[in-house]
Amino acid sequence: MPLLAPERHERILSLLGREGTVSVQQLADHLGVTRETVRRDLDQLETEGSLRRIHGGAVPSSASSRAESSLQERLSRHAQEKLRIAEAALAFLPPAAGGSMIIDAGTTTEALADLMAPGTVAGPDSHRFLITNALPIAQKLSSSPGIEVEILGGSIRGITGAAVGAQTATALQRRRADVVFLGTNGVDSTFGLSTPDTAEAAVKTALLEAGRQRVVLADSSKLGRTSLVQFARLEDIDVLITDAAPQGSLAQALTEAEVRVVVAS
Repeated sequence: MPLLAPERHERILSLLGREGTVSVQQLADHLGVTRETVRRDLDQLETEGSLRRIHGGAVPSSASSRAESSLQERLSRHAQEKLRIAEAALAFLPPAAGGSMIIDAGTTTEALADLMAPGTVAGPDSHRFLITNALPIAQKLSSSPGIEVEILGGSIRGITGAAVGAQTATALQRRRADVVFLGTNGVDSTFGLSTPDTAEAAVKTALLEAGRQRVVLADSSKLGRTSLVQFARLEDIDVLITDAAPQGSLAQALTEAEVRVVVAS
């Protein structure tokens, strides 16, 4: 039996809430209706203020290329998904005896730091070196057994707790770690990895270039989304750890870029 318009609208908004962005074709397949019906539904939902139309689909009404929630808000959002991603990321830590790593600012990377803080990943002979531009992560790990911490200097962005600026990027040019763990606000098939702030994007690019293996931690709400400033192409990363398998054009683009996708279960 065909779905009534209110039922379709409810399903559209539910899918949009999970995915962060939806396409007309994706909704047509999901609802079992024509693209024309989907377009009419999207037009009505936009008129009601429930979403915002973009070329080929829709995003939440509050979505903006510079939208950025506070650190505390982001810490509580998708917490269980971030924990699963962080647990999967432990498999990519550098060698315990003398390995080096960089951990970017972000709530999912901070979840990784939370797992490392009690010293559960440190054996009796463990000695890893950590470089970070994130004040919260440096504070969590500064007294952890088996981890030596270097915090990068720079201007601190209050909304993320990240050091940014020329001083930060210059220091990274003189670093080369075994692995870098990066956060991102968006992972898109064509735009790559992006973030709302220009200064933070420049540091993220420098962080990426300072790591031999490049591991991105991103919950599924980031997949298919873009922010204002690109800081990397998909081809620039080695591993994407997320909580749900990428779909459609993003899945194809990741395969073509030879990115290893790890779905944390």
